[in-house]
Amino acid sequence: MRLPIWGMMLAGAGAVLITGSITLTEAIHAVNIEIIIFLFSVFLIGSAMEGSGYLGYLARIIFSRAGTPGQLISLFILTMGGFSALLMNDTLAIIGTPIALALARTCEIPDRIFLLALAGAITTGSIISPIGNPQNLLIAIGSGMENPFLTFIEVLLVPTVLSGIILYAIIRRMTPPLPSVLPPVLPEAGIRDQRLALLCRASLGILIGLIILRIICMATGYPPMLTLSTIAAISAAPILPSPNRFAIIRSVDYRTLLFFVGLFILMEAVWIGGTFPGLIPSQLILSIPWLIGGGILLSQIISNVPFVALLIPSLIEAGSSETVFLALAAGSTIGGNLTLLGAASNIIIIQNAERRGATISFVEFLRFGVPVTILQGAVFIGWFALIA
Repeated sequence: MRLPIWGMMLAGAGAVLITGSITLTEAIHAVNIEIIIFLFSVFLIGSAMEGSGYLGYLARIIFSRAGTPGQLISLFILTMGGFSALLMNDTLAIIGTPIALALARTCEIPDRIFLLALAGAITTGSIISPIGNPQNLLIAIGSGMENPFLTFIEVLLVPTVLSGIILYAIIRRMTPPLPSVLPPVLPEAGIRDQRLALLCRASLGILIGLIILRIICMATGYPPMLTLSTIAAISAAPILPSPNRFAIIRSVDYRTLLFFVGLFILMEAVWIGGTFPGLIPSQLILSIPWLIGGGILLSQIISNVPFVALLIPSLIEAGSSETVFLALAAGSTIGGNLTLLGAASNIIIIQNAERRGATISFVEFLRFGVPVTILQGAVFIGWFALIA
């Protein structure tokens, strides 16, 4: 019997409401509307890119530049990691899986190689951006960072690049011997809806432009005029004039949105009820190595987003610095590389792959995840020790 993670989270939220652990008013106020709006807007852009064929068109342009298997894998990791920092890793898990399988089957490379590369790339690449994954978004908004984009990049860029190199080296080591010359990496991918594709291009341009504008405003001492959710909503607005807007809206990943609604209610009840101190050892809050290591391990038990949601109030109460919050972001994110259960994006990839006749077993993922996570964890612990 398969229990969807969003269903389990909603069941937990329902339980605390029924038992009176939290009132209905408290539950409504606990839901962070800013994060829900941001997620909905980003998912809308991702759905439009896939539905219009614009995503496949971009993929063919990018990956046709590769001449060898090594170049293709490195380009794939770099591209998926880069886009995850902009469109969030869960979005890339949805739209990147068919691309990964198309590349693998066209080039006669085992499916698991590209699926593992996709999972590792979108997890690793998402570290450097406050909108790269849900837990980073929680941290950026919950901690009150003044300039989260610049702060994340300044502190986390170097260890993230090193972690990407580690990921590539391990994926290449797992890849069987391949011919030195690749066939055409993707079949001709025409745009199915020209108007929608133009709107997608406009949305991406607006998103990138507004993010750059926000960074410049903060760097020059001007207060940002737009919040993260407002930036995402404005960027998604060009999609709405499309004649297919209702189909695009229906295809949004509402299960993830329901997961977050349940998460906010359940974590607020845990905090109000005083359950938290018994769940998380105090060392995790006081020590960056413990925060990173604990984030990796506890992400396997309660998942990284609930772990971060539990910890943020305590870090705020303790007056923690931005460095501590960034260590929490790093540890909770790279924990997604350890096992299939470490991140929701991993589950999304497997679910999408199984519908297309491919999968990765828990043990296969573990053989990949253990060395990747140990080495990446060591890099981040060493980096924070260096800059502290």
